[in-house]
Amino acid sequence: MKDLRTIILAAGKGTRMKSDVPKVLHQVCGVPIIQYVLDVTKAVGSEKNYVVLGHKSDTIQNYLPDDIITVQQKKLLGTADAVRSTESQLKSYRGDVLILCGDTPLLTRETIKSLVKKHRSAKNSCTFLTGVVHEPQGYGRIIRDQKGRPVAIREDKDASGLEREIAEINAGVYCFQSRDLFEMLNLVEKNPLKKEFYLTDVIELLTDRGKKVQTIQTENFSETLGVNSRADLAQSEAVIRRRILNECMNKGVSIIDPNTTYINADVKIGRDTVIKPFTVIESDVRVGENCSIGPFARLRPGTRIGNSVEIGNFSEVSRTKIGESSIMKHFGFLGDTTVGKHVNVGAGTVTANYDGENKNPTKIADGAFIGSDSILVAPVKVGKKAVVGAGSVVVKTNLPDNSIAMGVPARVTKRRESS
Repeated sequence: MKDLRTIILAAGKGTRMKSDVPKVLHQVCGVPIIQYVLDVTKAVGSEKNYVVLGHKSDTIQNYLPDDIITVQQKKLLGTADAVRSTESQLKSYRGDVLILCGDTPLLTRETIKSLVKKHRSAKNSCTFLTGVVHEPQGYGRIIRDQKGRPVAIREDKDASGLEREIAEINAGVYCFQSRDLFEMLNLVEKNPLKKEFYLTDVIELLTDRGKKVQTIQTENFSETLGVNSRADLAQSEAVIRRRILNECMNKGVSIIDPNTTYINADVKIGRDTVIKPFTVIESDVRVGENCSIGPFARLRPGTRIGNSVEIGNFSEVSRTKIGESSIMKHFGFLGDTTVGKHVNVGAGTVTANYDGENKNPTKIADGAFIGSDSILVAPVKVGKKAVVGAGSVVVKTNLPDNSIAMGVPARVTKRRESS
């Protein structure tokens, strides 16, 4: 979106998380919280993003993409001070500035697009997001004049009398005209109770000077909730997981029981695939079309599943590629393995990929048959249409095409006839 830049506030300590990990780097469905905010800014077309850092800034900066501009808030003196720390970066900018919090993974692009659209169509100095809640305690209240126009935001600790009964509260999402924003920030005074500079004070400063300020109300206030505790983190996980499952189902994936299925945010699954109960699909996994996964299956990062593959109960797959029409129907483990097309992986098969120092590869070519309870001690290569007998242990060797191997350790006993 032309002439739109975003400031993301991520300087807080997040003390209620009780963690050595910065709050915005805690993961929700396999993705750091702040990444969801960055994804929203990308979706609405923000030209540049400025992330304000403070607590453990180096750790957060190491995660952020190179195109993100980071700004240090030297002392944690409140949200107005945090935004003011970007002034040198934006002093010559005359467009609109979107302000978001880095700990709000549930924000939707639709809500932010609506906010910016209203801001621009009305030519406002500021447009900000509000919501109505039954228990407004802890939130800033929206103060309106007799004509219903927003004139101030009163923080919870400063609200008194009837102000405390106001149910419309501030969501902490703003779109400002840049010049007006920074002019007012320099007029914000330190709050006498918290000894901080409140960004919310800018609203009253603008309206006192006759600037046009409007609001947009979200129908689902829960999308604006920040993650401040482990309980908040779990709540966000549940909401986003359901969004992921709904998106998968809308694209033609059957999920038998969404309540027991866990799929991370960046997973891609082809149409007509069936995901059975108690399946866990972690980040960086791709599953093809017409597959059957689960129940009680776990697909770990780096897994690539071709079309028409069956992975059954109590099976675990990690950093492995499985080719079209191959099957692994019962309890087993494949790690660092390349499986060709039309391969049968028998019940209880394990690729022993770790030798205590390194992860080693296993390659199973097209049409191979791996018997039940086989152990392949990597590095191993199993040739095309080769057979590994049930209960065999294949130790660091290459089995030729069409061979039959069995025993402990497995030895080639004969060759299959080529078809």
